[in-house]
Amino acid sequence: MAEQLSNYQCPNCGGPLRFDPATQKLKCEYCESLFTQEEVDQFYRAKEEAAAAAGTEQQWETDTGEWSSDEENHMRAYSCPSCGAQLIADENTAVTICPYCNNPTVVAGQFVAKKPQFVLPFKLDKDQAVEILNKFYQGKPLLPGAFKEHNHIEEIKGVYVPFWLYNGVMEADMTFKAERVNQFTHGDDIVTETSHFQILRKGTVTFSGVPADASSKMPDEYMDAIEPFDYNELKDFDTMYMAGYMADSYDVDSEQDRARAERRMKQTTIDQISATVNGYTSVVPIRSDVKLVDGAAAYAFLPVWLLCTTWNGKNYLFAVNGQSGKITGEMPTDAVLFVRYWLIITLVLFILAGVVLYFMGGGFL
Repeated sequence: MAEQLSNYQCPNCGGPLRFDPATQKLKCEYCESLFTQEEVDQFYRAKEEAAAAAGTEQQWETDTGEWSSDEENHMRAYSCPSCGAQLIADENTAVTICPYCNNPTVVAGQFVAKKPQFVLPFKLDKDQAVEILNKFYQGKPLLPGAFKEHNHIEEIKGVYVPFWLYNGVMEADMTFKAERVNQFTHGDDIVTETSHFQILRKGTVTFSGVPADASSKMPDEYMDAIEPFDYNELKDFDTMYMAGYMADSYDVDSEQDRARAERRMKQTTIDQISATVNGYTSVVPIRSDVKLVDGAAAYAFLPVWLLCTTWNGKNYLFAVNGQSGKITGEMPTDAVLFVRYWLIITLVLFILAGVVLYFMGGGFL
């Protein structure tokens, strides 16, 4: 029976319950409240019934639109046979190379893309993106020289990456165990006084525009690395923002991306609630009940400059935030240069160690 009850929490404070042989009841380790098995079972049944009545599985309201006939007539669809990317562009923007995998064969396809509700327009033009990429290469001593010469920086492409932007309200109910330690002198003795506290926190945190990229072709870590985007600049979607750019059509729906957005909301909620518990020597969370009580998702295009280049048979992808210029990407390493730098550093350290040992032994005296 003790093993079965080891995960029960106190109905009063949320602390762990343990069977107390002296009282033959369940006792809270923190507030020392006592409960019978029947009382605990009744509490958990009521909690489960309340959760079921409220509907713990939130149904996200999702905003996507349909293209008008006129808009469809001025848009074109393409697909990449290599990586499967589904691309769209205005009728005057030719798509010949896949921005994700550098495949040179991109074929026309049927236009079936969903229309976004919002778009964040590009603020950086191609020349600025090229300059940012060139600066990114600088100061990389192990980068092969031939890579910089042959990776065709000028082929960088402006792509609207599909995103789900989540709004939500998280409800938190947390319990902390805290200690405050004071030391003072009493005669010849140093006295340490430790006060123990149980701290309860309840509250809600509202979120707006929590992003999760909706393209399986775009590595999530790349999009995380070039955040944040300024959502104050979001515009209602208009095809004029597509002129000269292409976009990727989403293949990860809002329900699939929802768990990722909820994890970000939950962790931020825990961090913000925890930050209100201060002024103590130590604080330990003992219970954290954080759940989503309301949520909605909007479909949006966010601006990214992409360059995919091939080096020694491997693809390297670089992404530049089309609004802020923040950049990320993987760099190849020149093995010969690496060995050379390692030998030089080892030799310098060996010489320095020899000099130190020489002077420790008397030096030139």
